[in-house]
Order: sequence, then structure tokens, then C-alpha cells
Amino acid sequence: MNCENCGKPESLCVCASVVPKANRHAVLFFQHPQEPDKELGSALLAHRALENSVLKIGLSVSNLKKALGREDAVPAKWGVLYLGSGIKGLAERPGGFIKPGLYPVKKDGELLPEKETAEVLASLEGVILLDGTWSQAKTLWWRNSWLLKCRRLVLVPRTKSLYGELRKEPRRECLSTIETTADTLDALGEDPAISTHLRALFAELLAKYRASRPARKPVDRRRRR
Repeated sequence: MNCENCGKPESLCVCASVVPKANRHAVLFFQHPQEPDKELGSALLAHRALENSVLKIGLSVSNLKKALGREDAVPAKWGVLYLGSGIKGLAERPGGFIKPGLYPVKKDGELLPEKETAEVLASLEGVILLDGTWSQAKTLWWRNSWLLKCRRLVLVPRTKSLYGELRKEPRRECLSTIETTADTLDALGEDPAISTHLRALFAELLAKYRASRPARKPVDRRRRR
């Protein structure tokens, strides 16, 4: 049987551990309707753990207001995690290195100047995460032109994903949706207790999954993205 709240098999349900947290920055989880991994998917779990969040499932909506169900939404005050090929301009930085964090980028993926970066992040009211395989996320990007009006953000994660051997991602730096949410909210200065709770929920889900199906072959997301 599946849980009525999270849709996962009861052996994987972590709903009893969910304690909704009050986040200042709103989060919109925009999920492709055919996102395949119902057992390890984490968007709904993250949504249920955040009081100020919306989970929108669909291929396209006309604008940000429709996606959020709010008439006061201004795209310029929202950031979307960008699907580009990484941050440009790293070669000009000492050692070609950039510290973990959240970075607004231009349309070509180039970093903004440091002062402008701080101003953009300070102006954000919310962030948008596209949930699905790589190809599904790109489909959402191209089918929803209003996303182009939002600030483009690139996340440089602190650590590798807890998925480990359970999922093969297209890039080493790829994270689950709930981990991306945790790192993003940390970078925006939210209460650290929020990200700690999100990561703990995900760790509990993975522990239950490993205990219930230790021999499952890893999901290869690269073929789909």
C-alpha cells in the first residue's frame, strides 16, 4: 500500500518525521507530470516540509502568477535554477575555483559582478526548481517562456548527493530536488534548521530504501536527460 500523503510505499514513508518549517523565501516546485522516480523522488517531500512552498505539476502554465496561484508574483523577484552547462568565466578566477553557493548568471551563463550578485540575491522573494529528468526539466524550460523573465541562478553544491550508488546522475554535482532546496535556502540566509531538516528527511528516505531494496540496480538518469 502507498501512503495517502506522500504517495510512496509505506515501507518508504517518512511522513511521521515531517515538521513543516517556516521559510521566508517562497519555493515553487515545478514538476514534469511524467517524472518517473516515484520512490526516490523528493519534490513532494520538500514541499510538505516547507510552509511557504507550492508544488505545481504540469507541462506548461501561462505565467508565474498562474503557477503560484498568486496575483502579486513578479518574475524579476524570482530566481530559477538554470539548466545551462555550468558557470562561465571560471578560468579568470584564481585557480578556476568558485566556492559553494548560489550565483545569479547572465543569459550566457556568465557570472554577474560580485556587488550585483549580492543585490540580486537580496531582492529575491522566491526560487523555482524544475523537477524531473534532465530532458523533462529542459522541456519545462522551453515550454514556459515566462521562466526567461526570472533571474537565472546556478547552485554550486557543498557536497555530493546522498543518492550515492542509488542513482547515476548526468553530472557529479547534480543533487536531488530536496538537497538542492536545502543548499539554495542556506545560500539565501534562511534558518539553518530548515536545511538540516530537509537533509534529515532525505537521509531517512534513502536509509529506508536501502533497507527494503538493497539489490536494486541504480537508476541511470543520464539516458533520460
